Amino acid sequence: MKKTVMTIAGSDSSGGAGIQADLKTFAALGVYGTCAITAVTAQESTGVQAIHELPSELVAAQIDAVVRDMGVDAVKTGMLANAGIVRVVAERVRQHRLPNLVVDPVLAAKSGDPLLREDALSVLRGELLPLCTVVTPNIPEAEALVGRRLKTDEDLQGAAQEIAALGAKNVVITGGHASGPEAVDLLYDGKGFWHFSEPRLATSHGRGVGCTFASAIAVRLAQGADIEEAVGSAKEYVTATLEHALALGKGPGPVHHFYEWWEGGGR
Repeated sequence: MKKTVMTIAGSDSSGGAGIQADLKTFAALGVYGTCAITAVTAQESTGVQAIHELPSELVAAQIDAVVRDMGVDAVKTGMLANAGIVRVVAERVRQHRLPNLVVDPVLAAKSGDPLLREDALSVLRGELLPLCTVVTPNIPEAEALVGRRLKTDEDLQGAAQEIAALGAKNVVITGGHASGPEAVDLLYDGKGFWHFSEPRLATSHGRGVGCTFASAIAVRLAQGADIEEAVGSAKEYVTATLEHALALGKGPGPVHHFYEWWEGGGR
């Protein structure tokens, strides 16, 4: 039977990140994607022009409708916008016992524009992270979660343990914001640490890379992979989408989810 994966996130009008990037990832990796939209953004490659947050009741209704009709094999959250939406998502995860929850703690767009209100971070830490199978912060997001700067691998390991102590079963801190010839993602599974490394690509593009990575993990978990397999597979996929990123727009272009399907990689 075809697996179904739900994304609960914001809409990106340019199609590079958010709901659109998540659904592209689901399709590219062979699952049926569903969604609950949390916010509508007017957004393009250079920044976010406007945001309209949807009522939390409507977010809940979208989740309920999909669960009742199609079921859910994994869930990925992205932009949750405000404390009310974070809280209602946590409620629905508990109520429906939604499996394989991947939390991408989206705080800002690639341009730096904020996508989560400050008062929502504590709700995310206290109510949603304890329910998740894995949380996938980048380094700035991990710093926000633990409240300090992270510079060394030892710093990252300590932060991963602190985030896991909030209740997350697994923590992946992605290395895209670090420096060096290798882009290294750190996985803490509650027992030990795993490093996943790929050559760092010299590109100014890559919108949607975090959304795509978290979505790919959700797909692999839905398909039955364990956490190490899911993270390793997602790392390989997102590196390939970044290698074939599209030079669209006046700012950073999006990763290319369907690079294998387009002749010449869509370049």
